[in-house]
Amino acid sequence: MYEDFASKLAATMWADFDTTPSRTDGQLAAITGVDTLVVDGNFPWTLVTVETDAGVTGVGEAYPSPGVHEIITDYLEPVLVGENPADVERLYNLMRESLSGRGSQWGVGTIAISGVEIALWDATGKLLDQPVYQLLGGKTRESVRVYADCHAGEAMVASAEAGQEAATYEPEAYARAAREAVDEGFDIVKFDLDVPSGGERETLSRHLDGPELDHKERIVAAVTDAVGDDAEVGVDLHWNFSPETAERLCEAVEPYGLAWVEDPIPPENTDAMRELRRRVEVPLLTGENRYGRHGFRDLVETQAVDFLAPDVPKTGGIAETKKVADLAAAYYQPLVPHNVGSPVATVATAHVGATVPNFVALEYHAREVPWWEDLVVGDDLIRDGAIDVPDGPGLGVELDWDVVETHEKS
Repeated sequence: MYEDFASKLAATMWADFDTTPSRTDGQLAAITGVDTLVVDGNFPWTLVTVETDAGVTGVGEAYPSPGVHEIITDYLEPVLVGENPADVERLYNLMRESLSGRGSQWGVGTIAISGVEIALWDATGKLLDQPVYQLLGGKTRESVRVYADCHAGEAMVASAEAGQEAATYEPEAYARAAREAVDEGFDIVKFDLDVPSGGERETLSRHLDGPELDHKERIVAAVTDAVGDDAEVGVDLHWNFSPETAERLCEAVEPYGLAWVEDPIPPENTDAMRELRRRVEVPLLTGENRYGRHGFRDLVETQAVDFLAPDVPKTGGIAETKKVADLAAAYYQPLVPHNVGSPVATVATAHVGATVPNFVALEYHAREVPWWEDLVVGDDLIRDGAIDVPDGPGLGVELDWDVVETHEKS
């Protein structure tokens, strides 16, 4: 019923537009179709394809979210067919206008637009035989740092399978996982600190008592001791705590020299985040739940955090993330992009990181997926905790469609 309604609505809205692919003077190509598929990784990686009449296919990725496929095929494809894929900026705004009032400013609408926008850049680069970073103004660095989101790694998985779930949250498990990531070449590691301690607690209040705080501090102590000076260490709190608990937790871990504390309180209230930053001595990071430059403006202008973490397939795509970076650069704020995606999202983020001076490192969240890099043709993407920014046309990577098909979610 929903699909029928959506299709009829889209057809009514765009009834006066001829969607038959046709080229105008100077048009590189015409878009002939837009579609999605989902790869069943540690997250449902939603890949987006933009087909053209030049035989070029652009590939992008949208943040894992329900409804992305329907938005792209029912609402965005009808307005894109026949358009020049190289008009990325105009098409980005066209997509926002086509979803006006239905989520084009934030949420799943922006996520769907982000996936298409990345695919448009890939298609444009292929049509012009240029890498995306060149289309964005060129490189400021040859490679980008990658940090490992390591959780408790294989130690957690093995313990859980053995029915020893509580043991997976002990400091020793985290210390082993962090050390393994560092030995693989990563010089920044991150792990979740909002984890069970083995006791029972009420979570709605966002409050931690003394024993819970002590458990978190012991994890940080074990991890920082295990990695020593070989790597920086960040922790993620996933918006789970009140300002009073976040402040006490930050004070408890301050002596361990963390690179950052990520998302210590819920993301909606910039004033509360700014006040927390004023009261604590550890660096704060946030941003994965913000959309576009407008969503980051108050964070930047009020200097509410130390690091910004936009998610390219979520916040608006490649160009919009670069605009967030440019805004942040005016206030000397660095970027540490959030990323839980496949190699497509990861490389798209790397192209942004290559072009902006205030980039620090991007997240890699798939160490437990042995076939992650097999999704693209060629050698390993990540080497010694870094990605050499691809020089090939578009994103510079090609999907291995046999591997994609093997892991495609039905």
